[in-house]
Amino acid sequence: MNIRPPGAAEPAGEPARSTSPWRAKNPVVSFRHAAEGIAHAFRTQRNMRFHVAAFSAIFLAGLMLRLPRLEMIALIFSCALVLMAEMINTAIEAAVDMITDRYHPGAKFVKDIAAGSVLVAAITAAVVGATIFLGALQLETTRGRMLHPSTVPQAVGAFLLLMVAVLVMKVLAGKGSLLRGGAVSGHSAAAFFLAAVVVVVVPHPVVAVLVFLLAGIVAQSRVEAGIHTLREVVIGAVAALAIAVAVLRGPVWLARWLPERTVPVAPPGAR
Repeated sequence: MNIRPPGAAEPAGEPARSTSPWRAKNPVVSFRHAAEGIAHAFRTQRNMRFHVAAFSAIFLAGLMLRLPRLEMIALIFSCALVLMAEMINTAIEAAVDMITDRYHPGAKFVKDIAAGSVLVAAITAAVVGATIFLGALQLETTRGRMLHPSTVPQAVGAFLLLMVAVLVMKVLAGKGSLLRGGAVSGHSAAAFFLAAVVVVVVPHPVVAVLVFLLAGIVAQSRVEAGIHTLREVVIGAVAALAIAVAVLRGPVWLARWLPERTVPVAPPGAR
């Protein structure tokens, strides 16, 4: 092991270590920087907000229609591809604007290519989504899936959708984080969502009273600690109950409106 005194130059042939102040010192800081980048893109880019809203609605529709696992995976990857392309396009535009503030054909060419990548990803996602949802028009098959009891993956998907909604509200408010403060209480949302899941699994009045009482205690603790206001915990609870009911019970209610397949009856004497 070679020990050099402080301030000594790096020996020839050995790469110099990066001393950039922008380099993250641990994975937690790197994760926070990445989250800040996503939040900045969502806050400043209208197209990013549109994509997130559209894909949240598509994901909710997929959960309510009880799409098969592979189709949901294809849908999620297609949506993620568009979001990634949009963020890369935003980063490229920002880098070009830092290099020059004047019109240059090369700069326009770079921005056009980046925007084109978003268009290609969006068209791909649209084709995948249309193929999947057109397959859901087989009403009898779809009705049979929607009448099945909710599964763990569907509950997890609904919870992830709820967390996305909470983060979106926090980012739009421009303050707070998932753990502390903000325009909506993430703890209250999670508590009431879990309470709704328990009620669906164990539909008993006593159980319902107990679990919602526990969720109310969680929400009250956030208010008493001064982290959230009453309005913020109520918003979290309402959002949680709305998504839980839509995903866990909504398909059963909607399936009753879908027509059942009728088997034609042959007339007497027909073979």
